[in-house]
Amino acid sequence: MTYTLSQYLTFEEFVAQYGNDARYELADGELIDMEPTGPHEAVGGKLAVKIGMAIAQAQLPWVIPRTCLLRPTSDAITARRPDVVVLDETVLVDEPLWEREPVITLGRSVKLVVEVVSTNWETDYARKVEEYALLGIPEYWIADFRGLGGLAFIGKPKQPTLTVCCLDGDEYRQKKYRLRQLIESHLLPDLQLRLDDVLPR
Repeated sequence: MTYTLSQYLTFEEFVAQYGNDARYELADGELIDMEPTGPHEAVGGKLAVKIGMAIAQAQLPWVIPRTCLLRPTSDAITARRPDVVVLDETVLVDEPLWEREPVITLGRSVKLVVEVVSTNWETDYARKVEEYALLGIPEYWIADFRGLGGLAFIGKPKQPTLTVCCLDGDEYRQKKYRLRQLIESHLLPDLQLRLDDVLPR
């Protein structure tokens, strides 16, 4: 569940006060309390393990940080904290803040982000699609394990859905995967993953 707190901060204030607290994001200067549930965290953790195994098998120089903030633009007072983020270690040297704090400002540092949908599903399906495309992130996955998203996003009948968004120019092409379907990733072509594999028990 996500709650908005009536507190406004600059990006720098947010990083200083909440940068190490995985519970908070910043959206247009507004502090957002993410309050993730146990099942939400279980799905995110399982996805991180599956993606990490595929990265290791492919021997790619990518890393999944334990915590990380994404700043969509340099003038934005927004800081996103994806449930899973995959970074290219070979380009992190160019990140201006990385040596001091886990903040990513350059889209080329990010290979993949995953958001596990909660009650604020509109943000994952709309706003973050735009923000992550603006950053130039090649793939964005939306893991809607409860089928909470609107019919325009997951179809009818509503059901668990994982949407893979692949960057094409400056917009994402989206493909939806349901239970028992093998998920395809352009970044990780040997990935063996179905939504069933990451559902809470």
